[in-house]
Amino acid sequence: MPLEQLWAGWRQEYVRIATEAERAGDGGDCVFCRLADAGAPSPDNGVVWRGDLTFAVLNAYPYASGHVLVLPLRHVGDLDELDDDESAELWLTTRAAARAITAAYAPDGTNVGANLGRAAGAGIPRHLHFHVLPRWAGDTNFMTAVAGVRVIPESLARAWEKLHSAWPAGPGRDLRPG
Repeated sequence: MPLEQLWAGWRQEYVRIATEAERAGDGGDCVFCRLADAGAPSPDNGVVWRGDLTFAVLNAYPYASGHVLVLPLRHVGDLDELDDDESAELWLTTRAAARAITAAYAPDGTNVGANLGRAAGAGIPRHLHFHVLPRWAGDTNFMTAVAGVRVIPESLARAWEKLHSAWPAGPGRDLRPG
């Protein structure tokens, strides 16, 4: 089987940061902690919503338009490390992300998942995060099947605008169903 190559030089910065964080352990620089400290939601930082204990941010390397990550603000790597309030808000934020994706994108389905630990596929295993992304019946097209490449038809700035405005109860407000 021939080895296909896809040039993605822009991804080197991510690889460098993730590698340094992995090698440094918990005391190292964490891209998610930097985002947690990035201030109010904005297209510049990709943070779509921020709560007291959790936040939602666009995935900088999405599998589909509208792919968000839901994370605790506090640097924890395992579900067992969350306190009850963090756990509750994390799940409420995940539900809100799914509702915002449905409102903004009208997908045929939604993937919600977590890769807990490096062996489970977590790219940044030391900061717990959930993936929430829209899926459509036809989103696996010839590019994915033939070239092993996903085509993302929307900029991150446009995805931020759509999700931020579709966030349940409005940005920065209560997540509980009305």
